[in-house]
Amino acid sequence: MTFSDLGLGKNTQALLKKYGIETPTAVQEKTIPAARSGRDLTVQAKTGTGKTLAFLLPVFEKLKKVSATQAVVISPTRELALQTAKVAAPLSKLNLVSAALVCGGKDIFRQKEKLAKSPALVIGTPGRLLDQFRHGSLNLSGVNRVIIDEADEMLRRGFIEDVEILLRETAKDRQIMLFSATMPEKIRALSRRYMKNIVDITIKSDKVTLENIKMSIVPTQEDMKLNKLCELINNDRPYMAMVFCRTKDRADKLAEELARRGYAAGALHGDLSQQERTRVLREFRAAKLQILTATDIAARGLDIEGVTHVYNYDIPRDGETYIHRIGRTGRAGREGVSVTFVTAREYDRLRRIESVINEKIERQKKDKKPRRPASTKAAPPKSEKEKPKVKFFTKNAVKPLGKLKAAKKAKKLTKRLDKKRGKR
Repeated sequence: MTFSDLGLGKNTQALLKKYGIETPTAVQEKTIPAARSGRDLTVQAKTGTGKTLAFLLPVFEKLKKVSATQAVVISPTRELALQTAKVAAPLSKLNLVSAALVCGGKDIFRQKEKLAKSPALVIGTPGRLLDQFRHGSLNLSGVNRVIIDEADEMLRRGFIEDVEILLRETAKDRQIMLFSATMPEKIRALSRRYMKNIVDITIKSDKVTLENIKMSIVPTQEDMKLNKLCELINNDRPYMAMVFCRTKDRADKLAEELARRGYAAGALHGDLSQQERTRVLREFRAAKLQILTATDIAARGLDIEGVTHVYNYDIPRDGETYIHRIGRTGRAGREGVSVTFVTAREYDRLRRIESVINEKIERQKKDKKPRRPASTKAAPPKSEKEKPKVKFFTKNAVKPLGKLKAAKKAKKLTKRLDKKRGKR
C-alpha cells in the first residue's frame, strides 16, 4: 500500500518523500482511513511504529484556515510533546495553518501570546494545557479533534484526571483518537466514558520492532559495570549510544565518569531545566554528544536518528519498559544493538522480560575477577621489562613521566621555590 492509496494529496506525498518516508507503516495503513471517517479510535501500538504521522496526517487534512483552535494533541511528557511538534512543523507550513506548543519548562507568557492568535492545532502536556485553559488563554469550545497520545504513560504519571477535565471542555461533536502501547482497564474505562462508535485498532508489532535489534545480556557485578561499559563502547564503536539508568543520580554520575574518561557524554532526566534538556538533546542529535545517559523519561516518544546502540546499564523494571528502551535503536528498518547488564540478583526480572518479548536473549560470557594466588608467600618482584603496560580507555589519558624527566621537573620546581624565598 502507498500513501496515494490512502488518499493523501500529492503535496503531502512529496513532503513525506522529502523526509525519506515513501511507504506507510502498519499503524498508518489502518489508522488514517479510520481517522478520516470521523469515528473515535483506540489504537494499541508500540512506540517507533509511526503513530505520530498516523494521527497528524488526517488531522491536518481536516483543519480549516480560520482563526480558531480546532484540534489538541495531549502528550504525557515534554519530550514527546516537543517531538510531536517537530513532526507537525513542516505539515503546518505545507497546509498554511498554525500550530502551537504548550508545555512546562517554556515561557508561559510567550505561550499565552501564541494562544491569543488561536492556532488551529495545539500540542501540549496536560498540566500546562489546563493552566492555560484556567487562565482563559486556551479556548477549547471549538476543538472537535482530540488526540490522547501514550495514554498508558498518562495513567502511570497520574494525569488522567487532568485529561478528563480537558475533554469535558471540548466540543460535543468531537472526534477522539486514543493511542497507547498497552490498554489497562482504566484506559478502557476512559474510552467508554468519553468515546462512542469506537474503532479498535491493534498493531501486533513486538517482533517487527525487535527483529532489527541484536539483543544480548552481559552477566556482571555492580562494581564491574563501568569498566565493562567502557570496554563495550571501545569494542562496539557506536555512532550514537543511549545508556539507561534507573535513577537520575545514577545517570548524572555515569555521564560525569564517562566524560572524565574522555567520552563525549551527557545526561538526560527529569531534574534538568527545560533549557538544559533542550541543549542536551540538540547536541546529541547533532552528534556533538555521542553517549546519552538517561532515565526512562527519555525512553518514550524520542525519535533520534542515528542511535546505533542502547545499553541498559540498569535492567528495566518490566518487559514493556525494555521494549520502549531498546526501541530507540533499530528504527525505520535500520539495524541496532541492545546490551543489558544483569547482576546475580536480577535474573528473575530478566526471565519476566523474556516472557513478555517471547524470546530468550543471547548471553555473553561472564567476566570473572582474577583469583588470588594459592600460595600465601609474596611473589618475587618483577623486573622493569616484565612489568605489564597500563592500558587506558582513551588516547587523552595522562601518561607517567620518565625518571629523568621527573627529576628535571623537580629540580626546576625547587629553583623557582628558592627564588621566591629570596635564596640564590
